[in-house]
Amino acid sequence: MGEIAQTSFSPMFAALATGSNLPIACEPWPTDAAHSGAGVQPVIESLKSTGRHGAWHWPDRPLVFVSDPHADAESFLRSLSGAGVIQRHGAGATAFSLTGFGHACRIVIGGDCLDKGPSNLDMLDALAALIATGADLHLIAGNHDLRMRVAIQALGGPRSPLTDHLFVRMGRKIVPLLREVFDRYVAPRGISARIPDEAACRDRIFPPEDWPDRFPALAAAHLSREAIAREVSRLERKREAFDAEVARTGLSMRDLFAATRVCHQLFLEPGGDYAWFYRAMEVICRCGSLLFVHAGLDDSVCALLAHGGTEEVNRRFRNEAARDPFAFYTGAVANLARTKYRTTDPRLTHEGVARLHATGVKMVVQGHVNNHAGQRLLAKHGLLHLEGDITLDRVSRQREGLHGIGAGATLVFPSGDILGLSTDYPRAKHFNPAQQPWKAE
Repeated sequence: MGEIAQTSFSPMFAALATGSNLPIACEPWPTDAAHSGAGVQPVIESLKSTGRHGAWHWPDRPLVFVSDPHADAESFLRSLSGAGVIQRHGAGATAFSLTGFGHACRIVIGGDCLDKGPSNLDMLDALAALIATGADLHLIAGNHDLRMRVAIQALGGPRSPLTDHLFVRMGRKIVPLLREVFDRYVAPRGISARIPDEAACRDRIFPPEDWPDRFPALAAAHLSREAIAREVSRLERKREAFDAEVARTGLSMRDLFAATRVCHQLFLEPGGDYAWFYRAMEVICRCGSLLFVHAGLDDSVCALLAHGGTEEVNRRFRNEAARDPFAFYTGAVANLARTKYRTTDPRLTHEGVARLHATGVKMVVQGHVNNHAGQRLLAKHGLLHLEGDITLDRVSRQREGLHGIGAGATLVFPSGDILGLSTDYPRAKHFNPAQQPWKAE
């Protein structure tokens, strides 16, 4: 491990990684563009800016961040095992127990537990088993997780031009989950007689013909004119893709509608088998100088954090999620799970970053932006970000030319040492803002 062999995390790290397929050798975080955005200088400039607001504050015990498992329970469990959190006792999704380190650390799941595959329900069962161990776990909302909630809420609620399109708009990516729900819960019992016929189900799932004419006036309170135009124009493409995905799974519209009703019971009604998933979910988590979100921030959320802290942001998240699904998904709080800092996204400016720095937040740890060579460290709008989505799920890996089953985690230690572990990079990446070349003079 070279110069960092004597740091306080090293013996612990060696013990954690030994026996896993994750690296046990460590190197200083690479400073080229592939690992640090535009290189080292923007990171150093961000560190100088944060330095004007006092020292870093680190978690009082180790923290493990795993993000974007995307319905791949095996990659999720390999990540936890490789990080030393669990000991596995078999191949099943629930066959594991917490290690001593797993009991001692804090675990943050960075969102996007759903979609892609191979099995949403296996992933949820593994996550439920992890919660049942008593682990100190924080579950962050991802945009794919919220897509499912919004789609099911919209289809189960009263009809409105604001929500009539949302199931088709969001639903293509959750169709595999609905197939799993159909196979596990609907098919063994048969479709309820209360589910209408095929034509009626299709009419309920798809927006009516006059939707493009009625939607813009109501949406104007939530979206810009340009965003409304994009929403209307993309729906036809979404409709075709949705139909193709449903056909691929072999479900009829009646099958699909029946699965959505059961999905509503499972996830959104008290006592449902997976009601814990959204009940446990937060949209933001803070540990010392680190802020954990799925995607990113904008100025309005920075102001809200400065005024009421993460508790106020999470309170608004829970309240808004339970109300109108369109207003929720297009709003500022849900933007924490959606933004990619595009020109069409709500803006994060240097004023917002300065306000955040003044609260003591110095770095955002996020998922959402998947990488092919482990974690990335970069400054966005002057705010330091660590991108922790390392392409875990097999569907994405196959599509993007990565081999095998992914695994990896970001570990944060009370010493101020951060390690990025990934099967797609040969060594653990080490970052400590107090050490060269990162130290701001």
